[in-house]
Amino acid sequence: MPVLEVRNLEKHFGDTRVLNDIGFSLDKGQALSIIGASGSGKTTLLRCLNFLERPDGGSIAVNGETLFDAADPAALNESEIRKKRLHFGLVFQNFNLFPQYTALENVTLARELLAKKSGGESKEAIREAGKELLAQMGLADRAAHYPHQLSGGQQQRVAIARALALHPDILCFDEPTSALDPELTGEVLRVIRNLAEKKTTMIIVTHEMAFARDVADRVIFMDGGLIVEQGDPREVIDNPKEERTRRFLANYARN
Repeated sequence: MPVLEVRNLEKHFGDTRVLNDIGFSLDKGQALSIIGASGSGKTTLLRCLNFLERPDGGSIAVNGETLFDAADPAALNESEIRKKRLHFGLVFQNFNLFPQYTALENVTLARELLAKKSGGESKEAIREAGKELLAQMGLADRAAHYPHQLSGGQQQRVAIARALALHPDILCFDEPTSALDPELTGEVLRVIRNLAEKKTTMIIVTHEMAFARDVADRVIFMDGGLIVEQGDPREVIDNPKEERTRRFLANYARN
């Protein structure tokens, strides 16, 4: 059974259809890269999966549990949305760290809030787990630093640790290197590559074509809110079947 099944997903903003009949599945341990030009719907798709936007049609299921079905007229309340959101971890383009908290506090905050509500694990256990995640990101010596004391690459690695802290079923990245200088891009891509080698289930919206080809198990090319082509990364990126995919990749190569 796939860990994620998306069927006929649609999203409209007024009269503009941003996502149109989006459907794909993802198996546990796979890395999926989504490529396409700006405005093709990639970020909106991630926001719909994370319930930062509510889809207007279709369905989303994780581990066989339907999280969203437009055919069900019952509205999701905020409490239900928060629970469903826990299936996904999201790493934003611009880090979105809390500036008033240290790196360790950024990583542990959400887990501590959940523990307070559920009467679960201790704050000490959560802090130790947070330190381990920062060490995994190569940031063991930056736990007490605030975001303004960290480079962009370090901030993004803290953001990845924060997303991993709640043990999501699927880790999502929205252009994780787009806000970074070229010399800092490599350190973030190395972390994601390491996660892929550990069979972390991931969806990666990226403009790094070589990275998508080498790291992902599958690639989706989106254009105009549609999935134009999907399949093996080397086939889609090196030998695309669709003319729209070929045009996009040719323009990208020229740039």
